[in-house]
Amino acid sequence: MIKPLGDRVLIKMVESEETTKSGIILSSGSKERPQIAEVLEIGQGIEKDGKTIEMKVKKGDKVIVNKYAGTEIKYEGEDLIIVKQDDVLAIVE
Repeated sequence: MIKPLGDRVLIKMVESEETTKSGIILSSGSKERPQIAEVLEIGQGIEKDGKTIEMKVKKGDKVIVNKYAGTEIKYEGEDLIIVKQDDVLAIVE
């Protein structure tokens, strides 16, 4: 498995089907990249100005990420993204 360093987070985008009002199911290829992802792994946090900045997200969280953030990678056939914690906008509860 991939273990991010510092304040980075390894995520996998959550695919969701969307249905129009008329009942047509839109595939993931016909719409924009989703912004909700699942956290797979997190880094250990960083030290900045002598203070430890803890990670606010944890493994398994569903998060909303900045639309164009991160570095896309392919690992063992899966499309994953590594983002900085600052690119995580919210935790979905």
